[in-house]
Amino acid sequence: MPSKVNLDSALATFAEHWVPRTVAELNDYDVRIAKLHGEFVWHSHPETDELFLVLSGRLRIEFREGAVELGPRELYVVPKGVEHRPVADEEVHLLLVEPSATVNTGTAGGARTVPRRHL
Repeated sequence: MPSKVNLDSALATFAEHWVPRTVAELNDYDVRIAKLHGEFVWHSHPETDELFLVLSGRLRIEFREGAVELGPRELYVVPKGVEHRPVADEEVHLLLVEPSATVNTGTAGGARTVPRRHL
């Protein structure tokens, strides 16, 4: 039987920013947590939507035509194919839900691309 996941305890196990950790799997989806600080790369995910749920801090998701600001316990779904850039002026703790094969940098690739990691 799977064990429960305490998100605060899971977040306390790492310090790196922009390196999501899979804490659960749901069908072909990963439930991931991450710590964010600073600006990420502009990217898109042509094949899938991406759910952002802020656990703590404030996150701005920038789009070429504007931005969405999220606070604790607020979520936003970036539609597939929409170019975006998450920005965290302070540390943000985040929960993501996306297909297991989703690459964190989407179509952008580059130095910020990290392999899928489990907690």
